[in-house]
Amino acid sequence: MIEKKIYSDYVVALKRRNKERIDFLSFVRSELQNAALQAKKDALDDSGACGVLSKLKKRLEDAKAIVGASGTKDFLEKTDFEIAILMEYLPKALSEAELTVLIGETIKTSGASSIKDMGRVMKEVIAKAEGRADAKITSDLVKKRLSV
Repeated sequence: MIEKKIYSDYVVALKRRNKERIDFLSFVRSELQNAALQAKKDALDDSGACGVLSKLKKRLEDAKAIVGASGTKDFLEKTDFEIAILMEYLPKALSEAELTVLIGETIKTSGASSIKDMGRVMKEVIAKAEGRADAKITSDLVKKRLSV
C-alpha cells in the first residue's frame, strides 16, 4: 500500500516535472526495493516499508543535527523538504500521553517490576506501537516508569 502510494506520487511528480520530488521519491523507491531484496521478498508489507521510511527519516534528522547551524541554508531546506515528504507516508506518531498509557498497560500485563525487565517491556511496546513511537523516547519513559 505504502509502496504503491509512493509510486503513484512519483508518477504525478514526473508529470508535473517536479525535479526535487522526483529525485527523492526515486531514492526512496530504491531503498524500499533494496530492503525487499535483502528480506528476499518481492515487496515489503506496510510495516516493513514504515521501518525503512523511519530509518531514512532518522538518518536525515541526524544529518541535519550534525550539520546544524553551520550548514548551508540550501542543505537545511532540502533536508526539511525530504523529511516532510517522508512524513506523508509514515503513520502519525503516538503522543507522549498515548505512549505512557501503552507502556503502563504493557508493564501491567507483562508483570515487569524492575529495570531488569526493561528489554522485555521495550520489545512489547515497540511491537504494539507498530513504528509509531520513537525508540529513544520510549526507552526514557520505560526507564522512568520501571525505576519508580
